[in-house]
Amino acid sequence: MRRASEKAKTKKPDILVRVSPRDRTKAILRVGPVAMRAALGRSGRTVLKREGDGATPMAAMRLLSGFVRRDRFRAPISPLPLRSITGGMLWCDAPGHAAYNRPVRAPFAASHEDLLRADHLYDVCLVLDWNLLQRRRGCGSAIFFHLAKPGYSPTEGCIAVSACDMRRLLPLLHKGRVVRVM
Repeated sequence: MRRASEKAKTKKPDILVRVSPRDRTKAILRVGPVAMRAALGRSGRTVLKREGDGATPMAAMRLLSGFVRRDRFRAPISPLPLRSITGGMLWCDAPGHAAYNRPVRAPFAASHEDLLRADHLYDVCLVLDWNLLQRRRGCGSAIFFHLAKPGYSPTEGCIAVSACDMRRLLPLLHKGRVVRVM
């Protein structure tokens, strides 16, 4: 049995996301000594997240799993469970629906995000535990860690990095690793 001090030594540090001093929709993401650019929500950050507000929650969110477009993105081996994205994979963002903030399959009439996008944003889409394991309706859904648009333009509330940086990060990510937005 390992002692608490031994566990503390082997625990990976949090992934820190700090807002840029010049632009509230951009950030510096730091993993140990490595720093990279990131995009945040169009409304910056918030401590009071609401569905559709366009803000990135200021919180410590655990990585749970991820999705990858294997036809467009060669993902390196990662300890994080990654499922292939196929047609019909959706994510419910309708606060009044029983499947709110859950993956669902098409056809699905309620409001949703399509994981099989024409753009490249969800070629890698990592699921963060925001309002997921303990859901509250209307407190925000589909807060992902995904690929950034050109120029790091704002997200709808997610965290986004370049494809190159995501390739560098994936081997370091595992279920339970904390992404801390400050």
